[in-house]
Amino acid sequence: MATNADAGFASRTAARGFMADQSFFARYAIVLALFIIVAFAQFSLRGFVDIRKMPPVIHAHALVMMTWLGLFVLQNQLVHRGELALHRKVGWASAIVVAAVAVLGCAVGYTALSMHMVPPIFTQPYFLSLTVIEATAFAATVAWAVSLRRRTEWHRRIMFGATFLLLEPALGRLLPMPLLGDYGEWVALLVQLVFVGVIARHDRKVLGQVHPATIACAAILIGVHSLVSFAAILPPVVSAASAVAGT
Repeated sequence: MATNADAGFASRTAARGFMADQSFFARYAIVLALFIIVAFAQFSLRGFVDIRKMPPVIHAHALVMMTWLGLFVLQNQLVHRGELALHRKVGWASAIVVAAVAVLGCAVGYTALSMHMVPPIFTQPYFLSLTVIEATAFAATVAWAVSLRRRTEWHRRIMFGATFLLLEPALGRLLPMPLLGDYGEWVALLVQLVFVGVIARHDRKVLGQVHPATIACAAILIGVHSLVSFAAILPPVVSAASAVAGT
């Protein structure tokens, strides 16, 4: 049953049409993708990682991540140009990429642990929790967005929420994490929430108030960070991380 708030949003959306502000989402998708790419690129260019020495699973993960970002930008551009039929076809084809991001994200965590490549700012259980939970949350959030595809205002915001999850590893390479210590991951969360805040500001401008889907994006980010921190101290997770790392 629709709430009064949902009904109000629906009436305002129907009056102006979702295409009225699609240019905002099309531009923001480009900004978000470029931010993530630049964050990873500058980390490599500064000599913090030797790409040539990375195992194949790392390269495969990077490839599917780039593919997702490309599709994310493309999908928003297709809607902006009114090519909705092609948007839907590309969307269903993108399911393979989403699954690959989730599987390879978990595989990267396992490989890094087994090869003792975990960044020193993380404990082994935290890194295992981080890679598995975030990869799973990304896929689950995309699936939720797809289920909301007939509710455009919800669909596009939750799809952004899924991609906001990918900001965390990018920020880990952009922020001075060693200097931030135990607060690093929470600082990263605050930056992610700033990205959500951009949509919230847009909502207030065009809708008069923040859309519930935007609030849901913030809740997802906060929930994932909290779950990672909680899972990292659970004895089964600590044992699993030690077993994978052989310690």
